[in-house]
Amino acid sequence: MSVEEEAKQVVRHYVEAFNRGDMNTLRALLAEEAEIQGVFGKGLFEKIEPIWRQLIEGYGMQLDIQSLIAEGNVVAARYVESGTFRAPAFGHQPTGKSYELVAMEWFEIEGGKIKRRWGARDSAAQARQLGIPLSA
Repeated sequence: MSVEEEAKQVVRHYVEAFNRGDMNTLRALLAEEAEIQGVFGKGLFEKIEPIWRQLIEGYGMQLDIQSLIAEGNVVAARYVESGTFRAPAFGHQPTGKSYELVAMEWFEIEGGKIKRRWGARDSAAQARQLGIPLSA
């Protein structure tokens, strides 16, 4: 298997674990000092885990891979992200509303683990679709 295919496979495992809400597998897929960056800031797993839990448990976030492109050990992923606001998250009560948007993540893989991950999504569109008031 090529370096690119191995890197893509790590990302596929990450998405599968994320969609299951499997924090133990997500932690195992991350290098020891993996840096995770996204809409809510950046940090190591311990800082990001509570954010991911709210996204998964509160918003029911699911990622559907539309495209994976790799060059060496770097993988770009484009998803359709969707979910339904079904449990309290980020200081808001559930609305029962659903959302769908395009999201992208960029991964750097090293030794079969995620060394760095950057995420980008339209959080304003997500909030509007979920019925969450936008801050002024």
